[in-house]
Amino acid sequence: MDEAAYQQKVSEMLDRPCTFEKAVLSGCVACLRVQRVQIAEREAVTCRSASCLSRCTALHELLRHNFSFALGLTHDNPVLPHAKEMRVQCGGLMGIQKILNDSTDVDNVDALLDSVLQQWGDLADIPYSEVVHAAALSYKGRHG
Repeated sequence: MDEAAYQQKVSEMLDRPCTFEKAVLSGCVACLRVQRVQIAEREAVTCRSASCLSRCTALHELLRHNFSFALGLTHDNPVLPHAKEMRVQCGGLMGIQKILNDSTDVDNVDALLDSVLQQWGDLADIPYSEVVHAAALSYKGRHG
């Protein structure tokens, strides 16, 4: 199956594709709200909750914006290369976890967002400069 046909099938099958799909599929984070779906010998991840997906999408947008300098971006690109997107997703979530409780293990993204809102009250109030710094220390990506 070519990539265009695969993407068409994904959009037909998944009502709520997980915002942090790359991070979940790579195993750097987990979430109790995800459901894994097999499509054409590949795996996709969908969110079981529309409200949780909305919250994750808002966080992802804030992470992308706040990581732009660290990623060397001069403007918000609609699509990032895989490695940079992994730094935003894995690094961002691990960085938040690190500044919340000095651990980088993200066992449940949904629970992490609950903790974020309890700590800071709003996703926009997260100290993103600290998150970006913690992400650089926590997530190294693949090395060849």
